[in-house]
Amino acid sequence: MNSVLSAFLISFGVIFVAELGDKSQLMALTFATRYRTWPVLIGITIATSVVHLVSVAVGFGLGATIPTGWIALVAAIAFFGFGAWTLRGDSLSEDEQQKASRTTRSALVAVTVAFFLAELGDKTMLATITLATQHGWFGVWLGSTLGMVAADALAIVIGRQLGKRLPERTIRYGAAVGFVVFGAVLLFEALAELTGRSGWEVVTDSLDHHTGAWIAAGLGVVAIVAVGLGRRWARAGARRSAMRTGVGSPSWWSQVLVGLGVVLGLVAPVLVAFDVIQPIAPFSSPGWIVTGVGVLLLGLALVLAALVQMGSARRKGGDSLALTSNGLYARVRNPAFTGMVIAMAGALVMAPTAIGVLATVLIVAAVQIQTRAVREPGLSQALGEEYAAYVSRTGRFLPRLRTPHPERTSTDA
Repeated sequence: MNSVLSAFLISFGVIFVAELGDKSQLMALTFATRYRTWPVLIGITIATSVVHLVSVAVGFGLGATIPTGWIALVAAIAFFGFGAWTLRGDSLSEDEQQKASRTTRSALVAVTVAFFLAELGDKTMLATITLATQHGWFGVWLGSTLGMVAADALAIVIGRQLGKRLPERTIRYGAAVGFVVFGAVLLFEALAELTGRSGWEVVTDSLDHHTGAWIAAGLGVVAIVAVGLGRRWARAGARRSAMRTGVGSPSWWSQVLVGLGVVLGLVAPVLVAFDVIQPIAPFSSPGWIVTGVGVLLLGLALVLAALVQMGSARRKGGDSLALTSNGLYARVRNPAFTGMVIAMAGALVMAPTAIGVLATVLIVAAVQIQTRAVREPGLSQALGEEYAAYVSRTGRFLPRLRTPHPERTSTDA
């Protein structure tokens, strides 16, 4: 009974996450605009029950013939792939849109047929197969079916209430993170099955200061390339605020300090990897390395998200200088710089050295100069009262705990 309940809960959670932002949700919402809700949900339930029954049969057959350790490893890789698939997004093809909006037969038959065809080969079907290789077939079938129906019902209810205000991109990112988390859990289970030790023991035995240093250096290179491309995209074709950029100007000093910080930040872990210098002892354990990886990736994600939002706002503004004040920028004026410092701190935790500390200090100093002496004065000069009002309700690097009262602000002015 416990195994069935466990399989049900896991499958319900995984498939519910898988459906967030999936084309099946789009189809459910489209059908619900034409038919009543209950026939739509019944049709979804019938189609999903059949497709997932086939899926668990395939998965259960594979699970009985292949060693569980290798199955868990393949499943972990599959879930990482599902995360990337979800992050890419999904949309209805013209044929699927026609089935959802132009069907003249009964609602139940139309929805059942359309969803059955749409789910064949979809990532939720593949995820159900993967789950069935790990858990009991009945719990997986029941959990995956109800998880999909619940997600589609949620899409209908929320979609009707919020319409276009539904944050589709945020939901997609959250679903992708969920898949990655499930993949990480399965990866630990695979390591335990294949080695006879817990996944954490395998990781800790592999993560010495040399490995941590190479990971820090590799992620640093990836971060530099990703941020460079994102920054180039965000600034393409946009007019910038006027600022002095000659030798000795604040902008020049900021760029010099960033360059030195980045170079030292990459050199430090390489020197640790080759045993030229030793890491700071209290922070060289595997737990700190894992923590550093998470912090660095969090900072990188924050930088890239900020750049995407900035680039989108600038493109909407056209030739005029546009103020980015939505998304992350609704509460923080410089979220990209905040992410940069967080990522640098993560790299320092992975390979803690005196050189790394110096690199982090240089990055923080460069960020302070760029924001206080370059970016914010330039925007204030270009946008005037609009930027002053924006400054009054946002924090420079972190959200304000309290927004100043308008009357008090005007009185103080």
